[in-house]
Amino acid sequence: MIKRLCGVGIAIAIGVLITVNVPSIQTSSAAKAGRNVLPLGPSDLAETRITRTLQPGVTLTRIVRGGKDPALRWTVEVAVPGGDTSPDPDAPPTVLKDRASAEEWAADLELDGFRARAEEVRTPKVADYAGGTLGWRVRVGSFGSESAAMSERARLKAAGYPGAVVYTGWDGDSAARGPWRVDVLTIDPRRFRGSLRASYGPDLENRETTSELANAAGATAAVNAGFFVFDPRAGAPGEPAGTGVYDGRLLSEPVRGRPSLVVHADGQGTEVTRFTWQGSVDGPDTSLRLSGVNRVPGLIRNCGGSTGDIPTSLPLHDVTCSNVDELVAFTSAYGQRTPRGEGLEAVLDAQDIVVELRSPRGGVLPPGGRSVQATGRRVTELAGLARIGENLRVTTTLLDPEGRPFSPSPGTDVLNAGPELVRDGRLHITPATDGMVNEDDPSSYYGWVHKRSPRTLAGVDASGRTVLITADGRGADALGLSIGESAEVAKALGLRDAVSLDGGGSTTMVIDGAVLNAPSNATGERPVGDALLILPRRD
Repeated sequence: MIKRLCGVGIAIAIGVLITVNVPSIQTSSAAKAGRNVLPLGPSDLAETRITRTLQPGVTLTRIVRGGKDPALRWTVEVAVPGGDTSPDPDAPPTVLKDRASAEEWAADLELDGFRARAEEVRTPKVADYAGGTLGWRVRVGSFGSESAAMSERARLKAAGYPGAVVYTGWDGDSAARGPWRVDVLTIDPRRFRGSLRASYGPDLENRETTSELANAAGATAAVNAGFFVFDPRAGAPGEPAGTGVYDGRLLSEPVRGRPSLVVHADGQGTEVTRFTWQGSVDGPDTSLRLSGVNRVPGLIRNCGGSTGDIPTSLPLHDVTCSNVDELVAFTSAYGQRTPRGEGLEAVLDAQDIVVELRSPRGGVLPPGGRSVQATGRRVTELAGLARIGENLRVTTTLLDPEGRPFSPSPGTDVLNAGPELVRDGRLHITPATDGMVNEDDPSSYYGWVHKRSPRTLAGVDASGRTVLITADGRGADALGLSIGESAEVAKALGLRDAVSLDGGGSTTMVIDGAVLNAPSNATGERPVGDALLILPRRD
């Protein structure tokens, strides 16, 4: 079948190279062809697509847009003295200052013999954030090669100035000519006979690579999924940082109101929605409110927990809130042992009978059992409720946006995500609602939302097809996407509702056991908290 796009022929067939070279993306013929080009860079850029079928109902399309842009350069972005650091390589460094401070910093660099400049950073308006000036950055030099920029960075470091080598193509300038490399998995439930499942591996508290999770399950394809604890100071690396429902079981509580991706094994009914939750430990006469599920007590990654959390009970991305007074439930999915520490732990057997009270807390759970850990003032509450030989009932319930209970079936998985990108076919980008606007740290928005990075996106189109997208980035051969561009790409690919999953060095797509994309993590494919798997039909 041959269709026309702005007068240029496009061959649409499995395994056929599809070449698009059009002067405009806003044309009725493009929409009718279903091949609207990606809204990245100038409209005259070449775009190629290769599509193949992986299994019935599942297709993979690689899209490459634009090419190497000689106008783009390498430079060194100087970090603000005394900025926060994190072992997470994706944690945005503190690089933005007010104008006067940035200009003063640049002047100091000039006096030390460096060609420095202060640059204003402006960001566009989105659904819940007015945008405007984020701050001012300080950069040194302009180089035609990464190696030259690395040499300048070494000279800066020797002079006492920390910084990072960056490519100006990552800034988000709409005039950049690429290249972009995007991979798209499409699952058509009308022909899909496999299963769509989430996997966290052997346990929640440890990380595995997406390819390890895919190969263990015999998956045809996989992408990395939700946000997770990376920094050991924020909990156990691997814990989901938000909603985690696997095989219909709630194993990690939501970050209050942040979006989640809901998928079902048959590939039907995929949706983006926002959950809250409630949980309790119930004895014969008393009920205690739970603070969390399967996470280190006192540490709430991405915040959005309970009243009394410090610094906030609202979502705050890439921040770990704390609370010394918590009651956290654990299942055997957590790991070999529950977390150790001060407090009290009531251990329940498979019949929900209290078989042990531990203080300090932490240890092995009985087969099929669970436990409840208390810290701070909650210790007295749990001590007054739990008695050896008596029954305790632990209940957890997801609540939909209207506050109604959501009861997932065994074939349902729910993954934490954010921000929202597309709603009802329209751009709907929600970084403020989802805790990505931190007035005390504009560098976090700059690094995570504003700048181009590798991205993993997911959603559903108007035909009910689940779409999973990865975009490579942080290189000169693939610029990546800003969050705004991620939404534009999702919309251009026909998604009715879309959300961002974890990105950066986590972004990975696996096809038939091999990593398809080029992960940006310096050490290779990054171990992650969970992954979304496309499994073949099991007869």
